[in-house]
Amino acid sequence: MIRRSKGVSKGHGSPDNQDSPHRMSRRSMMMAAAAIPASGQLPCNATAGDAALASIIQRAGEKNAAFMRGDMDRWSQLVRIAPDFTLMQPFGGPASFGFDSSPKRLADLAQYFRNGETELEILQIYVSNGLIALVMIERQSAEVGGLPAQDWSLRVTEIYREDSTDWQLVHRHADPLVRRISLQQAAILARGWVE
Repeated sequence: MIRRSKGVSKGHGSPDNQDSPHRMSRRSMMMAAAAIPASGQLPCNATAGDAALASIIQRAGEKNAAFMRGDMDRWSQLVRIAPDFTLMQPFGGPASFGFDSSPKRLADLAQYFRNGETELEILQIYVSNGLIALVMIERQSAEVGGLPAQDWSLRVTEIYREDSTDWQLVHRHADPLVRRISLQQAAILARGWVE
């Protein structure tokens, strides 16, 4: 399920400025996101740009749901990862570069994530020449790494780049700080302390 946040940030300038090359207006974002009917088909009057954006939003929700269920076959059908992909993992550590899509790696991921239930909350969308950035909350519960099911919601930014045939995921940054933490808790995390 994809949900649009009521608290969409207006960013700089007028929220309905359709001329900005760096930001899609709130109205256009809502119209494009709302253009995704249950059938997955866009109305015939949707523009090519709206169709591309709606497709990316729909695929983002579907790929996340497949990932959290451990359905890596479906996930790999929905995502096109760029060769220069970067990932800032929710568990911290240095950025990773590229993506290992080997059958063994996908099988390992399928065993690690189980029985996920997800909802995608779109907070903001930025559109520029050949780039789309989605700012989202992935609200989800799943069994991860053999732990019992629990909330695994993440704050996520994904950047997609248009190539000659499709939109490729070039960057993903995810962290579990959906709920506020105190300065002291943040300091503990910053020092790398773990139990």
